[in-house]
Amino acid sequence: MHASPLPPRDSPRPVNKLFAARALRDFGDSFVAILLPAYLLALGFTPLEVGVLATASLLGSACMTIAAGLLAARYGYRRLLLAAAGLMVATGIAFASSRNYAVLLVIAFAGTINPSAGNVSVFVPLEHAALAREAGDADRTRMFAHYSLAGTLAAAVGSLAAGLPEMLAPLGLDRLTAIQGMFVFYGLLGLAGRILYTRIPQHPLAPGAHPSATLGPSRKIVFKLAALFSLDAFAGGFVVQSLLVLWLFQRFHLSLAEAGMFFFWAGLLAALSYPVAARLSRRIGLVNTMVFTHIPSSVALMLAALAPSLEMALICLLVRAALSQMDVPARSSYVMAVVTEAERPAAASFTSVPRSLASALSPSLAGALFAASAFAWPLLICGTLKITYDLLLLAQFRHVRPPEED
Repeated sequence: MHASPLPPRDSPRPVNKLFAARALRDFGDSFVAILLPAYLLALGFTPLEVGVLATASLLGSACMTIAAGLLAARYGYRRLLLAAAGLMVATGIAFASSRNYAVLLVIAFAGTINPSAGNVSVFVPLEHAALAREAGDADRTRMFAHYSLAGTLAAAVGSLAAGLPEMLAPLGLDRLTAIQGMFVFYGLLGLAGRILYTRIPQHPLAPGAHPSATLGPSRKIVFKLAALFSLDAFAGGFVVQSLLVLWLFQRFHLSLAEAGMFFFWAGLLAALSYPVAARLSRRIGLVNTMVFTHIPSSVALMLAALAPSLEMALICLLVRAALSQMDVPARSSYVMAVVTEAERPAAASFTSVPRSLASALSPSLAGALFAASAFAWPLLICGTLKITYDLLLLAQFRHVRPPEED
């Protein structure tokens, strides 16, 4: 059912290219997620319009991820990654060039702008399939932990870069122009990622796999996982990073530099949690790792919504950051473990697409709630739904074990 890993001498090179490409992309996604609401508010748009644009972006990601899952078996993940990187270049340049809301909506839908700072992207299922091809069962979760670590560390540094427009103000560069320059920089990061993807080998199809194959024997389990992941993503859409930044702007009047510094530390804590998650999964299993780190993070998020001061809110959000991403490498590894190699691109896509669609629904609702009140209703809704997801996941999959746990 599972392919043998490549010989050790062959695997580091493509894996390192994927790690580097993920780091570059998450660096860009991180500062864009912070700058996006600031840019739209500076152009005169409302919090509701910020939420609608975030929804358009996530819907577009869902459509592209569907296409990637259907086409990866035929064309290979390398070719699709190259195309996605080219789209990232075009997105950055186009976003910096327009101030018209309708045009920005189209760019957000058709491009790669990511209000959730890396969690939802057409790149992710393609890179997951590529990574799983390079790792055996014993190393798979550790590989995904390193992959997530590279991206999250880069995202933490990217959060600091969001403060550059304010830092450049004394030099005479106005804030709006500086933010537009950061979108151009985002496009250039896509170009660098494309160069890295050209160095990933294009592997032939697995023996016996049909070029048009999507899901076969694992269809039922993938659909059940997709349904549960959709609930989690719908919940997460209420607090995508751009909207969390918006709440901090409105509720506590944070500056861009202060928000960037906070998300740097939040990203650093999340990054440090990935190696812990890999070790924990070896002790208690992948599903238990997903559930029993996720529930406390949701409680911390709900406490942040009720915090009476900025300091207490940030402390709760930092606790959440230290726990909320520990399920990411475990989830990615679990999906790749319970399907055949030929199904991996489609499985990664079909578990990501419903997440994208579900997460696209909630930012508009959150934007409307923030427009109506400064109280953090979206944070409370998110925490409640995520705890519900965790309990359902545990009930449905605690007995479905990956090969390394048998």
